[in-house]
Amino acid sequence: MSGRGDNSKAKPGAPVDMEPLRRAITGCVRSIAGDAEVEVAFANERPGMTGERIRLPELSKRPTAHELAVTRGLGDSMALRLACHDARVHAVMAPQGADARSIFDAVEQARVESIGSLRMSGVAANINSMNTEKYAKANFSGIERQEDAPIGEAMAMIVREKLTGQKPPESAGKVLDLWRPFIEEKTGGELDNLLSAINDQQSFARVVRNMLSAMEMAEEYGDEQSEPDSDDQQSEEDKPNGEDQDNDEAKEDEGSDAAPAEDSEASDEQMEDGATEDGGEISDDDMSEEGEEDSETPGETRRPNTPFADFNEKVDYHVYTEEFDETTTAQELCDTAELERLRAFLDKQLAHLQGAVGRLANRLQRRLMAQQNRSWDFDLEEGYLDPARLPRLIIDPTQALSFKMERDTQFRDTVVTLLIDNSGSMRGRPITVAASCADILARTLERCGVKVEILGFTTKAWKGGQAREKWLAGGKPQTPGRLNDLRHIIYKSADEPYRRSRSNLGLMMREGLLKENIDGEALIWAHNRLLGRREQRRILMMISDGAPVDDSTLSVNPGNYLERHLRAVIDQIETRSPVELLAIGIGHDVTRYYRRAVTIVDADELAGAMTEQLASLFEDQTSMPRSRMRRAS
Repeated sequence: MSGRGDNSKAKPGAPVDMEPLRRAITGCVRSIAGDAEVEVAFANERPGMTGERIRLPELSKRPTAHELAVTRGLGDSMALRLACHDARVHAVMAPQGADARSIFDAVEQARVESIGSLRMSGVAANINSMNTEKYAKANFSGIERQEDAPIGEAMAMIVREKLTGQKPPESAGKVLDLWRPFIEEKTGGELDNLLSAINDQQSFARVVRNMLSAMEMAEEYGDEQSEPDSDDQQSEEDKPNGEDQDNDEAKEDEGSDAAPAEDSEASDEQMEDGATEDGGEISDDDMSEEGEEDSETPGETRRPNTPFADFNEKVDYHVYTEEFDETTTAQELCDTAELERLRAFLDKQLAHLQGAVGRLANRLQRRLMAQQNRSWDFDLEEGYLDPARLPRLIIDPTQALSFKMERDTQFRDTVVTLLIDNSGSMRGRPITVAASCADILARTLERCGVKVEILGFTTKAWKGGQAREKWLAGGKPQTPGRLNDLRHIIYKSADEPYRRSRSNLGLMMREGLLKENIDGEALIWAHNRLLGRREQRRILMMISDGAPVDDSTLSVNPGNYLERHLRAVIDQIETRSPVELLAIGIGHDVTRYYRRAVTIVDADELAGAMTEQLASLFEDQTSMPRSRMRRAS
């Protein structure tokens, strides 16, 4: 019997020391990954993986067996991806189109998890617990219609079943049953070829591409494209710091796919044609290839001010209805008291980040103010009287060159728009950091005399709102185009002082705000707002973490419908508009879309990327040729 003061026996309900368990999970992850340098962190954030850093959910004080199994399943899944996945092969073999890409990513994750499940029964049990939790959180059991069932998850389930023999957990509901007849009918015997290729990622990817081709969701992968180390990929690998860039691609791929217990946007690292399309440096001749007469010359903009006047006639993109779209302000979506509460929450979340971002902002301010220092032209016949030249009048009263005029600075008369992706995949740290950086940069640029506008874009509903209901009521006409209700948010207008809009940015912290992202139309909206400005120089910065995704639209249109529109919009702005466009991708390669672009791996790098790229734009443009930015290393 335990005596008084004997603490060898834990009290019922008392917290348990979790450190030994954390060390055990960390050891297992490193062992499976085959890398003793893998860093494993436990935090109250979304599980994910960046490079060799794995982030797992923080364990409760008294975890249940199911919670432990889910956590171990997440760790096993990410470790298996490190051990069995080659990001370069994945990027080369990946198809175009959001739907096809999401399926391809989901099936690849199923492959690496199946390898571990076949080798270790404990890993199989952990991954099954993880998937059970994942499907339960996504409420798959409540799905009754095929159009509501995600085909990517269904494909992952059927592939996992073929590879391991394990049926989907009960929490998966009817998702697989709704899609199984279609998948088996279209793919034929290709499903039976998966097991023999499970340990060869390239061969496995080829089989998956054949399946997607049979399902009419992607083109078949040709023999000439089969080698991941082909010339197409060399254009990306031969750049300086190529090894680091490959690591970046791996981080992008892993960061989005390695959190299988959460619903996330499909990862979108480089597509099979991305290297040849965007991998090399783009010359000025390439940029103006489609219209020499409309090209931009130094000191003068000759491109038309209305690049989207006939855009719909040139691009196969249309909107089913704009009746339910809205452009609103933060105050209209949330009352003042709630905005203040959300702003306080934002400040609390980023108390440790304020100092670092503030230092970067001060550095930006110093660079801008250095350029803003007054410079003068002397010995003029008119202007301001120059006191230093007054002795000339005494010596020679006929001397007229005694005036001076202030010289215009390069960045004066400028407006900057920050367009922030408010999609569901930004939830958590990315949107928090983006809001904070926008806040501090707005304050900094305002002090330097540069006007700033902060905008956000999302949709009013998941999987289509009133627009989809109207389409259903109208008999489901074929290829309806964009089929969701847009929500464009003005957090801060260019003419509004920072002090009046400070609390508005807290709206991004509101639960339920972040939904789908239709990037192309958001760019047109932000661009047209800039065109209405009187400032001579207009800069548009896009901050996003993924390709455009809207399940409602993509379910009834081609898989690359939104992405194709985005590319057309970007090309139109970059070649036919006076607006200067640049983009920052968070864990997502945006260099294949934008000529001026930088990709960062982690949201914490956003502050440095934003300040650095803005500062570079304000450099003397005559001494800096217009070229594509390199990715952040």
